[in-house]
Amino acid sequence: HVQLVESGGGSVQAGGSLTLSCGASGDTYSSACMGWFRQAPGKEREGVAATFTRGGSTRYADSVKGRFTISQDNAKKTLYLQMNSLKPDDTAMYYCAASRTYCSSDYLLVISEYNYWGRGTQVTVS
Repeated sequence: HVQLVESGGGSVQAGGSLTLSCGASGDTYSSACMGWFRQAPGKEREGVAATFTRGGSTRYADSVKGRFTISQDNAKKTLYLQMNSLKPDDTAMYYCAASRTYCSSDYLLVISEYNYWGRGTQVTVS
């Protein structure tokens, strides 16, 4: 089992930056992929950025390409999301997610690929 805890959310003006962190504990070695998802009020949860934990593909939603960067520190068991040039449309609850032992590069941003979820951290852009 894997436990995930997000941090780093907050309120920022448009054009600003934030870095989200996701600390993982438990059986983290078994997670093949980790990612960031977000859910705005009244909207479905969507994939933002995701990566294989042991190297390989990284995928971004079109809406964040060139602005967001996903990275990981395996020694610290921490996943990051650097968010630059933030827009009001980026306002949402951001969730960290981890898969089990297998995930597909074709489905890195698909919710059903992930089995473990954090409780989220709020990002508000005004």
